Amino acid sequence: MNKKDLKPESVFRFFSEINLIPRPSKHEEKMIEYLRKFGEERGLETIVDTTGNVLIRKAATPGMEQAPVITLQSHMDMVCDKLVGKEINFLTDPIKTYVDGEWLTAEGTTLGADDGIGCAMELAILDADDIVHGPIECLFTVDEETGLTGANNLDGSLLKGEMLINLDSEDEGLFYVSCAGGKTTTATYKYNKVEAPKDLFFLKATLDGLTGGHSGDDINKKRANAAKILARFLYLEQEKRPLWLVSFNSGKLHNAIPRDGEIIFAVPFADKEDVRADWNIFSSEVEEEFLVTEKNMHFHMESASCAPVIPQETGKRIITALQALHHGVFSVVQDLSLGNLTETSSNLASVKTEDAEFTIVTSQRSSVMSNLTNMVNTISAVFQLSGADSIVHNDGYPAWKMNPDSKIRETAKECYIRLYGKEPTIIGIHAGLECGLFSERYPHLDMLSIGPTMRGVHSPDERLLISTVGKVFDLVVEILKSIN
Repeated sequence: MNKKDLKPESVFRFFSEINLIPRPSKHEEKMIEYLRKFGEERGLETIVDTTGNVLIRKAATPGMEQAPVITLQSHMDMVCDKLVGKEINFLTDPIKTYVDGEWLTAEGTTLGADDGIGCAMELAILDADDIVHGPIECLFTVDEETGLTGANNLDGSLLKGEMLINLDSEDEGLFYVSCAGGKTTTATYKYNKVEAPKDLFFLKATLDGLTGGHSGDDINKKRANAAKILARFLYLEQEKRPLWLVSFNSGKLHNAIPRDGEIIFAVPFADKEDVRADWNIFSSEVEEEFLVTEKNMHFHMESASCAPVIPQETGKRIITALQALHHGVFSVVQDLSLGNLTETSSNLASVKTEDAEFTIVTSQRSSVMSNLTNMVNTISAVFQLSGADSIVHNDGYPAWKMNPDSKIRETAKECYIRLYGKEPTIIGIHAGLECGLFSERYPHLDMLSIGPTMRGVHSPDERLLISTVGKVFDLVVEILKSIN
């Protein structure tokens, strides 16, 4: 299949245009201008609010004027991650895509289908003159991936829609009707590095090739966390012998599972061969642990140059905290009829060493807000016990509760059965969606989240199942035609 043959043509054409536009989170200026120009050139009411969110309204087609207003929504920013060694400047360079069998993917970077493909569907509907619909408004929000800033600052009087279709889900045939709330917890340890004692041997150990993934959607898939694994090794070694930490760097984003990492540390010169032997045994054991989910993990150790070290007691507290921090599923939903759905989790998201500061970022999620508080407190307690100099929580975002009397859900279900001869799966999602924030500002808003099938989101493995794009687009068109 060639890219020019992708269907629906209009959706993939707009997606191609979007991927020429740099749009990292918090740097969406060029995308905002593209959307503003798109709407104004077509004579559509176009609003850019003070946060950068863009709203484009389109009047009903003849005979549909009395239909309720429907809001279509997606976020314009993308997670920017790349393979080690890939040269790209996400602030200036386009995303280069290619067809790989049934999938569309990118050359060594994230694809941006999360949520560029949702934006492309909205643009295709706004651009079309052959789709029957009532009054619609298309909302494009900023900074969903790193702070939900756009949704968080949305004016409560901006939207006119009675129903909202969020186009930011990643499994065709699944209708999401609720989502988890979340919060990020960041700890900082301060120090002054010191000259290393004499007779130490310095080692650098790296781990890469992990699957990684989304800290909500993929947290229950038993994937390895590079930061957590490297911390395990350091803890094992510091229990055996004196150890000085020089640096520890792993992970980039609060909502992604770390795929790779590097540690530099020092041990007594006489222990160097024992440490190498321990590394070989440890790596073999970890490979066995993750035999199913991590087929490409790669461990490497080599000598390193002498360097100033983090004071030994501070390094020990940091390593102990990293060992103790919970990563992964904490609890599942109580209603077992819904399956083994994740209720509460925490992600060890990133570890960063600077000259005088060590930072650990974690993210907690839960569909039960009291349990979110408990998970945050559990993580905070580890940081408190290990003597962190500061512990900071972001404002977080709320859960989105299921509406048992949802008209948009029932209409979408009927349309799906009519189009595809089978029922969709109705489910909640452990990831955070902007719907949670919309529900605070617009309590009356009846919402549904759908999207085409994607895999590997928030990582360079991100790919989009081509055949599902048309199915979701056709479903949205059918819903617009059917709502009355």
